[in-house]
Amino acid sequence: MGFLTILTLPGNKGAGRTPLNWETRSSIALGAARAIEYIHFQSPNVSHGNIKSSNILLTKSCEPRVSDYGLNHLVGPSSSPIRVTGYRAPEVTDPRKVSQKADVYSFGVLLLELLTGKAPTHALLNDEGVDLPRWVQSVVREEWTSEVFDLELLRYQDVEEELVQVLQLGVDCTAQHPDNRPSISEVAKRIEDLRRSSSRDAQVQIDHVIEAD
Repeated sequence: MGFLTILTLPGNKGAGRTPLNWETRSSIALGAARAIEYIHFQSPNVSHGNIKSSNILLTKSCEPRVSDYGLNHLVGPSSSPIRVTGYRAPEVTDPRKVSQKADVYSFGVLLLELLTGKAPTHALLNDEGVDLPRWVQSVVREEWTSEVFDLELLRYQDVEEELVQVLQLGVDCTAQHPDNRPSISEVAKRIEDLRRSSSRDAQVQIDHVIEAD
């Protein structure tokens, strides 16, 4: 079984690359959310602790596998600089102590990465640094929402409304205060509902074409 990281796929602009369409990206998001939900279901005190794109591995058929579960407990508090990768929630000061809501924050960054095609560490705009969630929110505040999306995604018709809804979900997940973030179960359900609604709309369009013929 071969594995590829999410970051390698949308981030690689090399010749001969087949870009991920939105159907595939949303499927990856849902699969990863369900895997994290399973981890959280074990106990309120259990978390993954290190959610990032390089820990979401893909099979050859692009099915996601969440790796490195539990390894955060094995590292020292000073072995990983705070928020250095752009995924860590602002309240986390010790990588060995990551709450479920901090996992949700990290997953929210992952969602924004899938939507924008930008790695969190590539969103630095000045010496002080602007992380990916702040960059997305600044663009949305200026009402340039479509500017945040990966141009590869905008090539597909009738997906922008779904992109906007997932963008809002990513913003909700990356709220500064943990209590304002949804649970990973809520996140998974929202993605699943969006995908189901999108599938229904696509089937209606197909039916109309068949009737017209």
